[in-house]
Amino acid sequence: QAQVVESGGGLVQAGGSLRLSCAAFGRSFSSYHMGWFRQAPGKERTFVAAISWIESTTYYADSVKGRFTISRDNAKNTVYLQMDSLKPEDTAVYYCNAIRWPNRPKLDYWGQGTQVTVSS
Repeated sequence: QAQVVESGGGLVQAGGSLRLSCAAFGRSFSSYHMGWFRQAPGKERTFVAAISWIESTTYYADSVKGRFTISRDNAKNTVYLQMDSLKPEDTAVYYCNAIRWPNRPKLDYWGQGTQVTVSS
């Protein structure tokens, strides 16, 4: 079974930046739309950003538009999420998954996620 491993999370002050990475193993995701989701404590997992498998069209949740940038490197089977101007409300565990365009998860399994904590 394919596996995704998220990394790059951490503790940052409001206004700071982080860059998350999602590495895929066991299969190539170069022909899949890919995306990021997040889950805050006590809340459901929600969509954050998506990137198409070709032409790199992107799609963002309104809450992160203009602050987050999703990108991908198909040669490395890796997807990135550059997060700038972070806010305390961005605090969550961040997950990546293949995307059913534009904002639904495609695969029924998830990685362990990476924790992002933004202090005020």
